[in-house]
Amino acid sequence: MRETAYILGIKIYKDRSRRLFRLFQSTYIGKILKLFSMGESKKGYLPISQRICLSKYMCFKTQIERDRMERIPYALVIGSIMYVMLYTRPDVSYALSITSRY
Repeated sequence: MRETAYILGIKIYKDRSRRLFRLFQSTYIGKILKLFSMGESKKGYLPISQRICLSKYMCFKTQIERDRMERIPYALVIGSIMYVMLYTRPDVSYALSITSRY
């Protein structure tokens, strides 16, 4: 049997000579972005202020923006991001906790 390359959407990278072991979920993240019509969004780090205060005044103002957001299953989006956060991206936990409350 060969070594495992993928498990539950997580790519496993091993370099025994350098004693390196990495987990990647870029394929899963790409599928999530495509599923929620965000495939063209910017990728990178999530800079978020520690003292950010979200409020209802930051909500979408126009009817077009509201209609677009009503088509997105919010709980499914949060759950999908939590899966990524738990296994390979703990750096998104703070941003996720702030936005999930909002």
